[in-house]
Amino acid sequence: MSYTALYRKWRSQTFDEIKGQEPITESFKNQIKTGRIGHAYLFCGTRGTGKTSVAKILARAVNCQNPINGNPCNECSSCKSILNDSSMNVVEMDAASNNGVDDIRQIRDQVQYPPVDGKYKVYIIDEVHMLSQAAFNAFLKTLEEPPEYVIFILATTEPNKLPITILSRCQRYDFKRISTDTIASRLREISDSEGINVEDEALDYIARVGDGSMRDAVSLLDQCSAFQFEHCIKYEDALNILGAVDTSVFSEVIEALNMKDIKELLNIISTVIEHGREIGQFISDLIMYIRNLLLAKTVDNLQGLVDMSKENLQKLKDDSKLFSTTELLRYIRMLSDLSNQIRYSNQKRILLETTLMKLAFPETDATLEGLNAKLSEIKREISNFDFSDATGNKLDLSKVVDTKTINTKAVLSNKPNKVSLPKAQYDDLQLLKKEWRNICIAVPSSVVSVALRETYVKPNKERDGMIIVTKSKGGFKIISEEESKDMLCKVVENRYNKLIKFSTELSEEKENSTVYVTTDDLEQININIETEG
Repeated sequence: MSYTALYRKWRSQTFDEIKGQEPITESFKNQIKTGRIGHAYLFCGTRGTGKTSVAKILARAVNCQNPINGNPCNECSSCKSILNDSSMNVVEMDAASNNGVDDIRQIRDQVQYPPVDGKYKVYIIDEVHMLSQAAFNAFLKTLEEPPEYVIFILATTEPNKLPITILSRCQRYDFKRISTDTIASRLREISDSEGINVEDEALDYIARVGDGSMRDAVSLLDQCSAFQFEHCIKYEDALNILGAVDTSVFSEVIEALNMKDIKELLNIISTVIEHGREIGQFISDLIMYIRNLLLAKTVDNLQGLVDMSKENLQKLKDDSKLFSTTELLRYIRMLSDLSNQIRYSNQKRILLETTLMKLAFPETDATLEGLNAKLSEIKREISNFDFSDATGNKLDLSKVVDTKTINTKAVLSNKPNKVSLPKAQYDDLQLLKKEWRNICIAVPSSVVSVALRETYVKPNKERDGMIIVTKSKGGFKIISEEESKDMLCKVVENRYNKLIKFSTELSEEKENSTVYVTTDDLEQININIETEG
């Protein structure tokens, strides 16, 4: 005998077996007991929440010869014929593939004939929102005033696409997403009955991945049991089989974003992909982790809101202190946009990597939200800085002035310092200033190119060569690597036939704070000037 998928084998057979939709099932049980049965119902809700199962149970219950407390007995001839799909009283139609006027006209012709046996003829139309406008128009009169022995059950995942004329003729029932605990409990019941050896932690994870859909969760359990046949399914197994990643990976992503460590972010993504993880699922799980960070930052008691072990919960609270609420909200917005874009992209990895770079460097986001995120980052860094003197006393920032490092005359006159350079070094500097943007773009590594975007060059005072100046800690770490500087040297050598050595500097100094001139021009400039070397 062929194998039957678990979600089909364990489809609920009575209202009492439907999980997570108690208000709806109680309503139908009362209708069956009192005989107050409507002629048209509309079932709305996301996939796998029980719409079709309730429709089939209702079709049996209204025709059952011996209903038990509003539930079908599933033992009488009427129930058995409906269960084995041999009854002429229940007609199922998929509107996704039968959405024309002729299909509706066929139903309209059939309803004129009463049921051969049983009390009601039940028409279950799934994905009813797929019907054409002409089909809806042909259906209206029949739906409004069907014969007394006809019941229509319409099911849809997108009720917003239904005409108001259809909505107004039906009793509407909204099926909510099923809670993780309810799904996990049902999965435990199924696994115990089927002899599937699985840990509770793995079941909890499968339930979360089901995202409120019982059918999806049961199918995932079926998938895991097939992979780990006759072996215990552990949490790590579920992660591997379903192409997901452990929570610790998302914590590493958050720490790398905080440090602006692009290389570490790219290494994490590379590892995730090498282990066969699905990028779309990775993004969804990362969004959920950042959502949990936001809750940890704004809510005192996380019980019932975040499903984690004590160790992971403590790590979550620690990570939540790294960013402001504004930054976390921006992360969720940008990753949600990415999740929508990535479905139709052939370059999923590149989209993910570039988005993470934008998250790490909000200054690359020209929107108002990016500006606010950068301001939040600056405020956070200032608040974390310890302004203390040698005795440990807090200093008044308005009075913190180091007169040794400030050119008072330059500040007061708002004029830059003047520095002279050898002719050759001066010419190299002018060339690099003029071509710096093109040089940065020409660097073969996209990571290095992005890191160079907010930099400028100045002459090296100690020896020949140039200094690359950046105020970004993450960018400084990337361009300070010898490999990055070698790339830059080769670009300059190939393009301009000049061999220039580069060093790096992390500084808040502005690019135009110093004016450089050649030594030969000293006699022509009638100002005080500092001469270098």
